Amino acid sequence: MTFDKVYQYNFPTTIRFGAGAIQELPDYLIGQKLSRPLLVTDPVVAQLPFFKKIADSLKAKGLSAEVFSDIHKNPVKSDVYKGTDAFDGTQRDSIVGVGGGAALDVARAIVLRVHHREDLFKYDDLIGGDVYVTNDVPPFVTVPTTAGTGSEVGRSAIIADDVTHQKKILFSPKLLAKVVFADPMLTMDLPAPVTAATGMDALTHNMEAFIAKMPHPICDGIALEGISLIHDSLEQAVKKPDVESRSKMLIASMMGAIAFQKGLGVVHSLAHPLSSLLDTHHGLANAVNIPYGMRFNIKGFEDKFRRIARTLNLKEETGEGVVQYLFDLNTRVGIPHQLRDIGVKQEHLDTLADLAIADFAHPNNPKPVTREDFRKLYQEAL
Repeated sequence: MTFDKVYQYNFPTTIRFGAGAIQELPDYLIGQKLSRPLLVTDPVVAQLPFFKKIADSLKAKGLSAEVFSDIHKNPVKSDVYKGTDAFDGTQRDSIVGVGGGAALDVARAIVLRVHHREDLFKYDDLIGGDVYVTNDVPPFVTVPTTAGTGSEVGRSAIIADDVTHQKKILFSPKLLAKVVFADPMLTMDLPAPVTAATGMDALTHNMEAFIAKMPHPICDGIALEGISLIHDSLEQAVKKPDVESRSKMLIASMMGAIAFQKGLGVVHSLAHPLSSLLDTHHGLANAVNIPYGMRFNIKGFEDKFRRIARTLNLKEETGEGVVQYLFDLNTRVGIPHQLRDIGVKQEHLDTLADLAIADFAHPNNPKPVTREDFRKLYQEAL
């Protein structure tokens, strides 16, 4: 495979992948008879040269693009309501999400809310709310700018309550993007710390999906290939990015999001509370916690870890070998080993444990996790 042309994948939605793919966006919208897109992004991306270039390319083709970027690093319900007001107030006909997980989650939630106006959390998948997603949704396109969440190929959005900080999942197959323009060139200028954190997020998705308890051999194969691609390319993408390393990371990120249809696990339930309570970057929270969470899961699942170790070409084909690899990889890409280095304090641990046991991810962990287990894992990682 070469990295200087655009490929098309159709899994689970249409993906236009390759250097320069973003140049196809204006003609795609025109071909769909869409002329008034709402570009949903975050405040940082909104100021970057490549984003302004995207907006200018739409304008040059006679399209009227409105930008909405008033969102939090960890999105909350009020972000979605403000975005819907922007969609209504400027009479948009489509939504283009541009950015990482936060921007794409908000964009997808706005897609839902446009024609579903009851309280947003009525549609929470954890309480069966997906059955209420019955109306049509506006045309939706995604443009990833990080290689982390893989949200561009997802059909769910994670949005937190403004007050309680508890995360909810909005889910429906209707929320899949009609097309993804995945252009690795848009990730080339990401700072090294963001590349590292988002890359470790993608690795966490693939690893947790592989060991999640729900049987799904198709996702298992995808997850192992995703792990292999990240092993090949993350350090290069952080330290000396080139088109090949950025391309491999972008593919691996999408593979992680496809694989975690199986579910996630203890690592995500350790990470989510850090984001909601302390506003920690989600990828960074996963990165620091993954060695500890993976070690928790070794006993009883040695064969799964052996397969991960083989995928990573480790000399020691054991769970402990995988855990040591994760610590070493964090070191190589500049991520600390302890929670205290990212602002967590002893007095936070009980609240974090309460939030973790209430989180939606750990029921798919291969073994049960108690509140006391979460408290011990946080203490160990502190």
